[in-house]
Amino acid sequence: MSDEKGDGAVDAEQLAQRYRSLVDHSPDGVVVHEGGKLVYANPAIVRLLGANAVRDILGRPVTQFVAPRDIGPMLARIARLNATGDASEPAEMTLIRLDGGTVDVETVSVLTIWQKRRAHQVVIHDLTAQRRAEHAQRRAEQHFTTVVSQLEEGVVVIDRGGCIESINPAALRIFGHAGGDLVGTAIAALPLALLDPNGQPLSATRHPVARTLATGETIARYVFGVDRADGQRRWLSGSSRLLNPGDPESPAVSSFNDITEFRASRRQLEYQATHDPLTGLANRSLVLSRLAGALGTSEDLPVSTVLFIDLDGFKSINDTLGHAIGDTVLQIVAQRLQRSLRQDDVVGRIGGDEFLVLLSGGTLPVDLDGLVTRLRQAMAEPIIARGHRIHVDASIGVTPLHPGDTRTPEAVLHDADVAMYQAKPAAHHEGPGSMRRPNNTHAS
Repeated sequence: MSDEKGDGAVDAEQLAQRYRSLVDHSPDGVVVHEGGKLVYANPAIVRLLGANAVRDILGRPVTQFVAPRDIGPMLARIARLNATGDASEPAEMTLIRLDGGTVDVETVSVLTIWQKRRAHQVVIHDLTAQRRAEHAQRRAEQHFTTVVSQLEEGVVVIDRGGCIESINPAALRIFGHAGGDLVGTAIAALPLALLDPNGQPLSATRHPVARTLATGETIARYVFGVDRADGQRRWLSGSSRLLNPGDPESPAVSSFNDITEFRASRRQLEYQATHDPLTGLANRSLVLSRLAGALGTSEDLPVSTVLFIDLDGFKSINDTLGHAIGDTVLQIVAQRLQRSLRQDDVVGRIGGDEFLVLLSGGTLPVDLDGLVTRLRQAMAEPIIARGHRIHVDASIGVTPLHPGDTRTPEAVLHDADVAMYQAKPAAHHEGPGSMRRPNNTHAS
């Protein structure tokens, strides 16, 4: 039995030595205070308090090293420890170093026995690195927030449920909600209507950001529109991606630029390149392009017939009344042509007083003679321009298309020109392809 007791004492001593070694080498500070005074301190707390040796702090009141505002809460915590082994909840506090500096720490107090008397052992974790990291993160977040708030690009963060987590001022301006707050608003409930690139309604579930949330896919350079509450329509070029790609619960971030003016200017340039500036009709290049597309179709021709229209005696209007009146006559003729044709028909000005009409594939041959007659009648109605009563007749050449037509657009145009010449009254014959065009320079 004595050997067993001896072995037990040896084991207890070894365990105590191991615990002492562990405490001495711990990166966390460990102190024991009894009766309010420090009776033990490990090397880590000696360094933390700025002492040169453990003797510099032993025997001193524990409250000497605690910030005044933290003393009361500390004493309240340890007063609640009743039985040996009871531990307090982790608590943050500020320690006062010997040099007067401060250090933020997290502490846990345990009621223990020290040399056969009740004492409190405190484990102290230095929060300096954590505080430094938190400060750096706050600065980074503040910097990020400042940068995002100054961007001309709209930025919106959308959570997994389709609600706005954050939105920058540029996005609020673009949405027509400057000075307001849309945080917490579902995309489907925004005070605006979403549009696809063609101006058709776009549901929130079909918007690319919904696809990003569903699949994690990054989608770049898509175009969508918004009809705002103030009646403005804005066109946006956007991208969407996950805010934290490695997190399956990550929200999505949508960023976009307002391209309304750019889109309008591009469309204006496209319009100017394909339309006659005087009449607003399609110009020669656009009409021939449409005709080429029709000739390239083997079945169900979108264009059934081509009409070549020439104004008889128009040159004399320019010569006697001037080009300004001649321009007015051309504009009125263009309006009459548009009113006399269907929406699917294409009418263009291809020369000074020459117009080309592409009748849609829905035109039946039996209706063609009636249409030509109506066009002539419309052209023959008197035109009042700057006090002048002007009478204009039109010669119309008709060329039908048929499936498998092998002609080029230029060949069809030539055939229609010949047909027009043959339909022209004898007094106005100038020969097919001759220089009949007056010097109105607005034709494209």
